[in-house]
Amino acid sequence: MEKSTAFPVEIPFLTQLGVEYLGMDNGRAEVALNLKPEHMNSWHVTHGGVTMTLLDVVMSLAGRSLDPDSRAGVTVEMKTSFLQPGGTAGSRLIAKGFAFHRSTTMCFCEAELHDGDKLVAKAMGTFKYIRRL
Repeated sequence: MEKSTAFPVEIPFLTQLGVEYLGMDNGRAEVALNLKPEHMNSWHVTHGGVTMTLLDVVMSLAGRSLDPDSRAGVTVEMKTSFLQPGGTAGSRLIAKGFAFHRSTTMCFCEAELHDGDKLVAKAMGTFKYIRRL
């Protein structure tokens, strides 16, 4: 898998969250996040929106890795299953995505989010890809 520290496109929201790009290649992608207090919900565990963001982004990147001409991946549909609390401040979450089917303009993906060896959440999503002009 291609290793880099910079996302292939600038996404200010991910920069603000502190999401780290770990790489993408051949239908797979990885991102990470070192959890801070501002990522927590009122129960002091990872906010569900943070969890869903990591899963959404890593699936989109996995799909984009199959088509270098795609300019963007737009989420059409996403289902997330929250299996257990997603970690506390100081933990590091790792999201891994996999594209399992691709058509001309659509891609179907799945992802897992881990806090160490704990599986926190799983997702499946459908993405529409837009070609570069």
